Amino acid sequence: MRIAIVGTGYVGLVSAACFAELGHEVIGVDIDEEKIRKLKQGKSPIYEPELENLIKSGIKSNRLSFTADLKEALPHISILFSAVATPPGDGFEADLRNVFIVAETVAENIDHDLIFVNKSTVPVGTGAECEKRIAALLRKRGVSCHVPVVSNPEFLREGMAVPDTMMPDRIIVGINGVSQSSKLKAQSSMEELYRPITRVGKPLIFMSRESAEIVKYASNAFLATKISFINMLTELTEKTGANIRDVALGIGLDNRIGPKFLHAGIGYGGSCFPKDVKALIATGKNFGIPMSIIEATDAVNKHQRERFIEKILSALPKNAIVAVWGLSFKPKTDDMREAPSIDVIWALRKAGHIFQVFDPYAEENARPLLPQQSADSNPIAYFHYLIAAVRGADALVVLTEWDEFRGVDLKEVKKEMRGNLLFDGRNVYEPKEVAEAGLEYHGIGMPL
Repeated sequence: MRIAIVGTGYVGLVSAACFAELGHEVIGVDIDEEKIRKLKQGKSPIYEPELENLIKSGIKSNRLSFTADLKEALPHISILFSAVATPPGDGFEADLRNVFIVAETVAENIDHDLIFVNKSTVPVGTGAECEKRIAALLRKRGVSCHVPVVSNPEFLREGMAVPDTMMPDRIIVGINGVSQSSKLKAQSSMEELYRPITRVGKPLIFMSRESAEIVKYASNAFLATKISFINMLTELTEKTGANIRDVALGIGLDNRIGPKFLHAGIGYGGSCFPKDVKALIATGKNFGIPMSIIEATDAVNKHQRERFIEKILSALPKNAIVAVWGLSFKPKTDDMREAPSIDVIWALRKAGHIFQVFDPYAEENARPLLPQQSADSNPIAYFHYLIAAVRGADALVVLTEWDEFRGVDLKEVKKEMRGNLLFDGRNVYEPKEVAEAGLEYHGIGMPL
């Protein structure tokens, strides 16, 4: 099939590269001309395992191309995906301006039947509004094209986005048809699009558009709630001498609950969970429906980060040199959106502390978000080797659980440090192992 995907962020670019790999002809569209220039050269603007190789493969096979002009792509396609950003707006409601711009651009220029698919995370009712705007513009033009609007939310994990696209747990498609024939035609096209994936047994689930729009927010809010639930218990385990790892193991072995998203730490970050939790709360307010559990999820996440910062501040000597391992919000990505490292470093800098930091991929994205050099402060020192970052440090703070941190020789770390404090914001290390290396361990919900 010939498709276009508007927006070349995490969702749009991964989707474009994967659809091309599955045999479809794909045009990636973005208004950022510099990004398009790099993509045409096979260079990915984001770090995501396997992605750049897929982009190069798609370009080489002539199944993947890129343009900064949506109008250029429209005559050649039968399905258009809108994968543009929907950042938080006033009151944390999703800002849908980009979605509506894409929908209206399609309606103003299309000359044949087309399926419009919302891949972006959008609140319930967005599909109906897109359909309304498209229909109004088509009538104004006197064009009789059929442009059904479909909801097809994504469920990608950054760092695992390619396998999550190629081998998803499920594919959700929401379709409302003004007529049964229109609905069946849209459904048939989506079945054909995803046939390379459903052939290997992955479920394709059809439902109403409204249900599909809610599924996305509900999924992320539920996972965020699991994280906040286990993080809530960390204060109790610290006070009582229990071990949060043991508690999580005991809970997670119950097959009604499962072990995933029960890893205690300094809270969730990234582009999805914080935004989607707040957006679901805002949607509830718009409909006069309280979202008390989700509100608690958000509050616990904020408290967990603040609690960790206070733990560090209370133990550091004055004007300490602090080594930080990990800046991105999670491993296997360079994404700094809502990364805990931003809050931690700013709070510690405000208290007068000095930083030596290391992250294998996120440094470039992190620099503009972290404190810069001023007349009364030292610049953050960035290192390209994790051991170099701890030399002369009074404390080491681990904020992202990159795999390379797990196998490090902690005795070597202690040898290079001036102090002996280790703050483990992701519970990467065993307290006994840290103590044997001569370091003082401060984890999350872990006994000292």
